[in-house]
Amino acid sequence: MMPDRNSPALEFRDVAKTFTLHLRGGVQLPVMAGADLAVYPGECVVLGGPSGAGKSSLLKMAYGNYRCDRGQILVRDGAALIDVASAPPRQVLSLRRRTISYVSQFLRVIPRVGAREVVASAGREGGMAADVALARAEELLARLNLPERLWDLPPATFSGGEQQRVNIARGLIAERPILLLDEPTASLDAQNRAVVVELIRARQAAGAALLGIFHDTDEREAVATRVVDVTAFAQKRAA
Repeated sequence: MMPDRNSPALEFRDVAKTFTLHLRGGVQLPVMAGADLAVYPGECVVLGGPSGAGKSSLLKMAYGNYRCDRGQILVRDGAALIDVASAPPRQVLSLRRRTISYVSQFLRVIPRVGAREVVASAGREGGMAADVALARAEELLARLNLPERLWDLPPATFSGGEQQRVNIARGLIAERPILLLDEPTASLDAQNRAVVVELIRARQAAGAALLGIFHDTDEREAVATRVVDVTAFAQKRAA
């Protein structure tokens, strides 16, 4: 079934976030307030603004890694709307299996598990049959130019760029309707950055809703349907 492109797949409503530094006597660091943002199927919305404005925090709140202090973060899960800000952990984990993929800047996996299995297991968690997940994992690793001799080795032994290619393949394999991207190409060479741009465009054309951070101007222009400057949200924190 084609996604409804007239309804947001992901929406932030009046979201606020403050960090409390418990090891510094409870000092509070406001990050943002009044964040309103909707991402529709078929869009790639890129977050702009300086370091510390809250770009990564928005992604992490959408994925349920951070809780917000106020507001709603609504995710369309089939016919239902789920508020990640108030959903219990079990429901957030269910959304990660079916609805939301997240490519971070760092690869965190179980030690000693080979790269091919790392990617294939993400496909199985997303509902793929085992043979389909394995074939798709191999296809993505090959497309991202990871040498086949590395496929059965644990990614902890890889270079930073090789680890990130595994990370990207893992995030893209299940083709969930929402994709969060936190500087996915930061450690890649030009050839592999171009491959990632192609993969992102393909997900967008298929109707996925993408929300990402890209500091490279050329890549941002290549994928963004619009750029949202989060500085406005950071400024509201002091209002």
